[in-house]
Amino acid sequence: MANPFPHELSLGDVYYSPLLLVALLSFLAALITVMVLNKLKFTRYLYAPSYVFVAIMALYVVLIDAFWIKF
Repeated sequence: MANPFPHELSLGDVYYSPLLLVALLSFLAALITVMVLNKLKFTRYLYAPSYVFVAIMALYVVLIDAFWIKF
């Protein structure tokens, strides 16, 4: 059974893994989320905000992979 989704992304003649795009988008989304949490002062209730950033980024990776860009 053929996979209808592309396995690589091409930029010119160079092929990239879709995981690269997913990681970049999830990093940017996690950065925006953490900036909002900082603005609302919710991060003062967190024990280790850097671990929360990594956890939010991992959640975004799973969500972007599941619903938008398949790799």
